[in-house]
Amino acid sequence: MKTIDIIGAGIGGLTMAIALEQKGFKTRVFEQTENIKPIGAGIILANNAMQVYKALRLHKIIEEKGNHISSLNITKPDLIPLSKVNLSAFEHKFGVKNIAIHRAVLQQILIDQLSSSSLKLNYKLEKITKNSNGHTLKFKTGQTIQSSTLIAADGLNSIVRQQLFSKTNIRNVQQFCWRGITDYSLPLKYQNELNEAWGKSNRFGFVQIAKNKVYWYALKSFKKNKEEINSNNIKNHFSLYSSIIQEIISSTNKKQIHTAEISDLKPIKRWYKENVCLIGDAAHAMTPNMGQGACQAIEDAFILSECLSKYQNNIAFKKFQKLRIKKAHQVVKKSWMIGKIAHLSNPFLISIRNQIIKLTPESINKKQFNQIFKISRL
Repeated sequence: MKTIDIIGAGIGGLTMAIALEQKGFKTRVFEQTENIKPIGAGIILANNAMQVYKALRLHKIIEEKGNHISSLNITKPDLIPLSKVNLSAFEHKFGVKNIAIHRAVLQQILIDQLSSSSLKLNYKLEKITKNSNGHTLKFKTGQTIQSSTLIAADGLNSIVRQQLFSKTNIRNVQQFCWRGITDYSLPLKYQNELNEAWGKSNRFGFVQIAKNKVYWYALKSFKKNKEEINSNNIKNHFSLYSSIIQEIISSTNKKQIHTAEISDLKPIKRWYKENVCLIGDAAHAMTPNMGQGACQAIEDAFILSECLSKYQNNIAFKKFQKLRIKKAHQVVKKSWMIGKIAHLSNPFLISIRNQIIKLTPESINKKQFNQIFKISRL
């Protein structure tokens, strides 16, 4: 039985392992953290991701543990809609729902699917050395592992990509992001929607992920120095927003709010080299503006597993890249563009932006979502 090694036990890496095990491969997933901790963030599994989980026979348990999302809305700060996309047509077309869920809940669902020997914690990769049979992986613990097939699912700052691939460019967007989960009862009209309110150089999104539990994220631009943004009182940055948004922020335990600067990976031309292949953020990290980061990694995992089940490494990797690279790069570019448009600061340009969004026919929005939700397969 062929063993495939995976670096990183995020959503992409775990999905990769499950897909491979279901096709008869043995996997080893090496994760740098000592414990899988329930971080305070949610995740939206769009239709394309849920199609993968349906193929892996996991969609039902994910639907049970998460919350069904039937509409994606862009609004003004007061939550007056600018754009609404009804997702029911895609649910009927593809046979799955769009689900918002706690990231830790999803991660545990995936871990529970793995064979007991698959997941290796406290394995921080330090060095990769090529040998005649593949690569030698050296970990911080001092242990070394021989790997004949290696998949890198180790994120934006991928050690595998840094050591084995040509120099790549990580782009800082100059936007600061806060993410949190709170116990909060949303008004009924918002309980099955994702709402993202766009203001001046900032925005705020929220979605219910379980009964009386809300996941939210907030972003604000900074020009030169991120210290110009006061993280101690996030509410001040969104004082012109709806009272519901004010209440969501106020109800959140500050210790449970996670902060990060937003970056992406400038598109690269090659995702594989010999017996090594990049997936997810390691290959095509994107800004979170389309909610597709994890979803694209999930797609990668499924398509790559299909390729590996039919072809030898290098041919499989080549076919995988051909099937995935165009779509992934389109999402990277569009996410970058949306981030810029959403964070306009000129009131006149904001007014024009809002008018364009309002006047864009829903049919055009649905066409764009259809392209994202459609999965290319062998």
